[in-house]
Amino acid sequence: MSALTKSLTGFGFGVALTLAATTSAQAAGGEGCGTFTNADGVEEHLACSTAPIDFANKGSLQRGATMFMNYCAGCHTAKYVRHSRIAQDLEIPPELVEKYLLVTSDQIGDQIDNGIDPEIQASWFGAPPPDLSLETRLRGDDWVYTYLLSFYEDPSRPWGANNLVLHNAAMPHVLMNLQNQLGEEEYRSRVGDLVNFMAWMAEPVREDRQRYGFFVIIFLLILLIPVYLLNKEFWKDVK
Repeated sequence: MSALTKSLTGFGFGVALTLAATTSAQAAGGEGCGTFTNADGVEEHLACSTAPIDFANKGSLQRGATMFMNYCAGCHTAKYVRHSRIAQDLEIPPELVEKYLLVTSDQIGDQIDNGIDPEIQASWFGAPPPDLSLETRLRGDDWVYTYLLSFYEDPSRPWGANNLVLHNAAMPHVLMNLQNQLGEEEYRSRVGDLVNFMAWMAEPVREDRQRYGFFVIIFLLILLIPVYLLNKEFWKDVK
C-alpha cells in the first residue's frame, strides 16, 4: 500500500498548494498593502489590516449595504449585483430596499448603476471610477479594507486627501465627514461593514463554496482508494 500512501500524500499536497494560492490571492497577492515614505524620507512596508469578513453577520452586511449606497453608489457602479438579490440574501424586506436603498434606480430588479457617463467622470477625477462588483476579488478583502482606512489630509491633492496604500489616488476621501464624527474604533467597524458587504457582493456564494469544497475534497480522498485499487487490478497482468 506504499504506492497508495504516496498517491494520497501527493493529492493532499496538491490540495494544500491550491488552498495556499487561493489564500494568497485573497490577501492581495500575499505581499501586504504596498509601501510608503515616512516623515524621515524612509520607505516603509505597509502591512494589510485584516478585514472583518463574516457573511453570517446579517446586521453587518445590512449596514454595509447602506454605507455602499450612501457613499459609493453615487460614483461607482456594481453592475453584477441587483437590488433584489440584496433584499433576498441580506434578509431585508423588499419594501425597505425600495424605500432606502434604491438611490440609483426605481426598480428593485435593476442593477446598481448610477447612469453617469464615464467620460464625464474621467473629466472630474482623471479616470472613471471602476465598477466595484468584483473589487474585493481583484484586490483582496484586506487590501480594500486597508485602503479605505489609509486616507490622510494632503493639501497638494485636488481633493485634499491622499492614500498610503495607493499613492495619489484619484478617489477623494468620501468618508472624511463620517471619520470626523465617529471615534476610531466605531469608524473602523463601519468601514469593516462596508468591506464585508463588498466581499459578499463580489461572491455571494463564498461561504457555500467553501463549505461544499471541504466535502468535495473529502469525497475525492475517499474515491482515490477504490480508483487506485481498480487501476491496480486492471494493470496487474501488464508487465
